[in-house]
Amino acid sequence: MRKSIKVILTIVLIFLAILIGGSWPYFDGPVILLSFLLVMLIPVIWKKSPDSGKLINEIKNDNEKSIIAEIRHHIVHGKMTVRLIIINVAVFIGLHLLGFILNVLNLAEPDFLLKYITMPSDLVTFIYQPWSILSSIFSHYSLGHLFFNMLFLFFAGSMFEQIFGSKKMLVTYLLGGLFGNLFEIGATLIMPNFSPPHFVLGASGAIMAVFTAIAVYRPQTPIYLFGIIAIPIYVLALFFLAKDLIGIGAADEIAHFAHLGGAFLGYLAVQSIHSNTNIVNYFSSLSFKKSKKNNPSTSRFKTDEAYNADKKMNQERIDAILDKISKSGYESLTREEKDFLFKQGGTNT
Repeated sequence: MRKSIKVILTIVLIFLAILIGGSWPYFDGPVILLSFLLVMLIPVIWKKSPDSGKLINEIKNDNEKSIIAEIRHHIVHGKMTVRLIIINVAVFIGLHLLGFILNVLNLAEPDFLLKYITMPSDLVTFIYQPWSILSSIFSHYSLGHLFFNMLFLFFAGSMFEQIFGSKKMLVTYLLGGLFGNLFEIGATLIMPNFSPPHFVLGASGAIMAVFTAIAVYRPQTPIYLFGIIAIPIYVLALFFLAKDLIGIGAADEIAHFAHLGGAFLGYLAVQSIHSNTNIVNYFSSLSFKKSKKNNPSTSRFKTDEAYNADKKMNQERIDAILDKISKSGYESLTREEKDFLFKQGGTNT
């Protein structure tokens, strides 16, 4: 069984186990048994077959590759998109599991911890829990909320990371979430009638930043609805934008201003993309400035003419590869093209 299928099946089983056990604290015997059996299927999925390939070099002391080792590998060596999904899922499971334990011990309600994770849009209340502007973009209230956000993040993040690399992916996600939350606070402060005080929870603003950045930078990238109907990505982006603008003031429990704030950051993220004044480049340079300074290879002298020539040649090849992906899919690339794209993704920050 392919690794990607195993990961998908594992996530589905975990979601089903949590969903079935979602009637906290009204567990009964059959519900507990069914949830337990679903979780026990996970090691069966990851059991190594006799004809499977070699294990990853890092796992030297084990004859079988466990789900824990696989997750650890993705956290340390995997794509930033996968890392962010793992963090969001881990936070969701951790919060709900701890809430369940506290409820069983009659110490608190199941959603007690969420009160300290969610971000209040009221400025006075926010001042007393400023950490929530960051914690809220890694947390979700319901299983459906988490599932659809992570599904969106997987597809948007994968496209973004192929073009811009993992470092910019992380910075765009964080800044998008922060901008979205600041938009929510600003809306409540300036337009309380349209956005009365409420609580914000979820990664939607951060994900919208990633998605909008792709839509602005490569607007003609095809998106296949239901795997059949191809539409340019900018059409979908305009649909989301219109939906959020129309939804302002509606009592639908959707943080429309967070989506708009994230989209605004996504637009800024691809303006003057190769300039140091670009907001994502600026914060990326602050984060990784020290490591670059200590790396002698980054200080090697090049004339402006040589630098610009190399930069133009690399960009032309990247554009050609991306055009090939848009026409024939990622699997149509040769090994050399995949390696080149991966290296560029890791160095273009």
